[in-house]
Amino acid sequence: MKRYLLDTSLLAGYFHNRVTAVKLITPWLKERKVATSLLVYGEVIEYLKGLPNYADHYTHFHQILSEIPPSPLTYAILERYADIRRTLRPLHQDIGDIDTLIAATALAEDMTLVTIDHDFARVPGLHVQLVDLKAA
Repeated sequence: MKRYLLDTSLLAGYFHNRVTAVKLITPWLKERKVATSLLVYGEVIEYLKGLPNYADHYTHFHQILSEIPPSPLTYAILERYADIRRTLRPLHQDIGDIDTLIAATALAEDMTLVTIDHDFARVPGLHVQLVDLKAA
């Protein structure tokens, strides 16, 4: 069973061989305890399309995805999305739609979301592991 869901920053950090991301993610890979969201895939691809040698980056990214599979959206995830939006909106604490869907994925699949984004802490019941990618 997967236990950790990587947000965009962590997956991109792993892609770029950032020391903190690699040290954190490598043991999870060996234990097959890590995944990401299909939405994170979209965010990373958008970023990669702005880099030189996109085709090379695309190939490398897809090699990583063979080890870190993206979870697709499901009805259960979309139900969680709706619940999160209805909870946070009246409090004026909502987060962006993509981040809400990523949080909903972690909740629906009972995973800890690994991120650098403090906004996820506002999502009730979400297990969040905050990471400082600048740390060595």
